[in-house]
Amino acid sequence: MSPSLSPARRPLAVALLAALTAFGVASTASAATGVTYDCQASAVGQTGTFTVSASVTASAPSTVAADSALTITESVGSITVPTSASGYTVKSINGIKLEVPVPANSTYDSASLAGGSNYGSGTPSVSEASGEITISIPGPINAGTTFTLPTLTLNLTSGSSGTITSSLSGTSYSSPGLTFTAVISVLGLSVNASAVGYPSTTPSLTSTTIG
Repeated sequence: MSPSLSPARRPLAVALLAALTAFGVASTASAATGVTYDCQASAVGQTGTFTVSASVTASAPSTVAADSALTITESVGSITVPTSASGYTVKSINGIKLEVPVPANSTYDSASLAGGSNYGSGTPSVSEASGEITISIPGPINAGTTFTLPTLTLNLTSGSSGTITSSLSGTSYSSPGLTFTAVISVLGLSVNASAVGYPSTTPSLTSTTIG
């Protein structure tokens, strides 16, 4: 069981969770797929749950020949980092990681990131391990900043048959597809709140038929 908070610390936990909730509000774009992440945040020995809404725009060919190259692109709508939460100052967010699986009936060849804006001084990167592709944005991204994540391009090789469906990773708090940290200023000190999340439903972003 988590330790209880003193009355002075309870508002801090609420503020940290509020900041994390505000982080997830993304703009809606035409032809975008709406996604809701169920999230859990941890701060000063307490945990809380909330939801994060995002829009993802993706493209892929409708058909592809067997054993052939294909490209899938995915981009997330713009996000504004809040400047305050429950009377506390939000300083920044950092350590954003978003995961997508290598689609079934395909083989991973490579991935790259391009574009995006205002995502801090850290250099974004993308990697693949054990069938999971991870987009990493170190940040920090200052409060009040509206930023856009880089567009992900996946280069794949189709299998012999079936359908190649792109989606998002994450099935539980212990197996998340989204993680990040919010930094809050409290009496001149920086306090970190970490969050993990997974899609409440796993939408199909694109679908490509092999044949």
